[in-house]
Amino acid sequence: MSARPPFPPFTAETAAQKARLAEDAWNGRDPQKVALAYTPDSVWRNRAEFVHGRDEIVAFLTRKWARELDYRLIKEVWAFTDDRIAARFAYEWRDDSGQWFRSYGNENWEFDAQGLMRRRLASINDLPIAESDRRFHWPQGRRPDEHPGLSDLGL
Repeated sequence: MSARPPFPPFTAETAAQKARLAEDAWNGRDPQKVALAYTPDSVWRNRAEFVHGRDEIVAFLTRKWARELDYRLIKEVWAFTDDRIAARFAYEWRDDSGQWFRSYGNENWEFDAQGLMRRRLASINDLPIAESDRRFHWPQGRRPDEHPGLSDLGL
């Protein structure tokens, strides 16, 4: 099992680094790669779905990104303790009919000593938006450093 720095206990700086690394991985939309940041027995609650272990994480993310097209995500730390981070996020995506959404949510993360996430609890709400209301405009992949974050965008 590979270690994933930064490691607990977190500081404000390392919690922000961990959130940005998670954002970057999810924006890469590679389920196999994303799953490696979680313990083999990781437990998730995502909305009303419960996911257990890396194989289920891969299956979940594969389904998610097949449905949520042109996905772009921004994460921001809300609070942290030694081995836990609370993050808020927003992502924009469209469905196969062309309807755009901005999904808002909060996640609670718990990490092991190797920096792997062992628990992820996510609450998410979807807001239909007009394409002209989109705020996340960058090429698919990692959000550029100069692109505003959630607080800068008033989200």
